Amino acid sequence: MARAPAPTRESVPEKYMALYDELVRERGGPPTSGPGSVTLNSPELAKRANHLSAYLRQESGLPAKIQELAMLTTARELDCQYIWNAHAASGRREGLSDALVDAMRDKRDLPNLPPDESAVINLGREFYRTHRVSDATFQAAKEQFGIHGLTNLTNLMGYYALLAFNANTFTIDLPAERTEPVLPI
Repeated sequence: MARAPAPTRESVPEKYMALYDELVRERGGPPTSGPGSVTLNSPELAKRANHLSAYLRQESGLPAKIQELAMLTTARELDCQYIWNAHAASGRREGLSDALVDAMRDKRDLPNLPPDESAVINLGREFYRTHRVSDATFQAAKEQFGIHGLTNLTNLMGYYALLAFNANTFTIDLPAERTEPVLPI
């Protein structure tokens, strides 16, 4: 069960009410779940996060399959049920194999992967587990994505780590209509 109710206009500081209204209007209504329902408690934060999200998701130049894999790697490494649920099916639709998604979820050995997928998973796992990235892992990711792409990939993972921090801290509820099994934690 969520630890905090979804924000309302009245629940945000008065000086942010107009910004709250603007963000809700842009979304087509107030968020009732998901990380957006947390960040909107601080409308200025939500506004800035929305800009970063839009760039990373729509303008970064990273293929959708790679973006989804970065999100799933982050979700699995940070045991974030919400992000896993939000991206496992879309990762499959974007071309990630069922064998890969299922193995990640269940923390089993991964199938043989193409170099781009391997680079994403190795980068994320190494950073989340050791808080560093070795020269070899960095170089492999740089070879796959170039320095621009690697910068965007790194920041996409960081952004989803921020979302996972919110989802796990505020215990965001999973939607009832989910199609993916929950992460075994």
